[in-house]
Amino acid sequence: MLRLALAFLLLLSLPAKAEEVVAGLSQNRVSITATFVGSEILIFGAVKRDSPPPEDDPLHVVVVVEGPSGPVTVRRKAKRYGIWVNTDAVVVDEAPSFYAVATSAPLREAISQIDDLRHHVTIPQAIRLVGEASETVNPRDFADAVVRIRADAGLYSVQEGAVELVEETLFNTRIALPANLTEGEYRTRIYLTRGGYVASQYETVIEVQKVGLERWVFNLAHEQPLVYGLLSLFIAIAAGWTASTAFRMLLRS
Repeated sequence: MLRLALAFLLLLSLPAKAEEVVAGLSQNRVSITATFVGSEILIFGAVKRDSPPPEDDPLHVVVVVEGPSGPVTVRRKAKRYGIWVNTDAVVVDEAPSFYAVATSAPLREAISQIDDLRHHVTIPQAIRLVGEASETVNPRDFADAVVRIRADAGLYSVQEGAVELVEETLFNTRIALPANLTEGEYRTRIYLTRGGYVASQYETVIEVQKVGLERWVFNLAHEQPLVYGLLSLFIAIAAGWTASTAFRMLLRS
């Protein structure tokens, strides 16, 4: 009882947060259909304060949207006897399928390296490697290749200065979601920083799901692969027969 009383008194003595982020999204659910060409999420919010803001360190906002993670096998190709073949391979234990970082200032002004390590904000911090470096293979090179390939596909991005911050109170930014999204939960994090250190944070989730015919085909392929294969074969035969018949009719006319 004495320990509980001391803990309660300690909790009461802790100062309230001077600044707290309150945020929202334009939509928290994205539906992937046959005509899906991408989407754009508006992230907005305000800074709630119990006292006037400090004047020494400027306020910055960092927004992170992270897609589902999974292992990735990266292979290095080399030319042997005039043929390109796979030589080395490294398993990247965990890499997000989508990752976007938006800030209200240059990245290293918005968040320090210490808090970047603590909160895993930047893209390299979101990728986890398996394996050790050797004389011929450096796992970090393969992780960099994942970042480069997915950045070229529009899946990884760092947008410095993309967060509009008004009088250190209101903020907003837009995150573009490409058409080649992976289904799942997209973790969205918002950080308020002072002097590069996190003062407050907010987290929510964006649901990305296939709907309609796409959902039915996806479930069929995973739950009944034999039926899916037979149906695909039937559709291919029917499409070929229809095209052949139409071509013959055109020749006769």
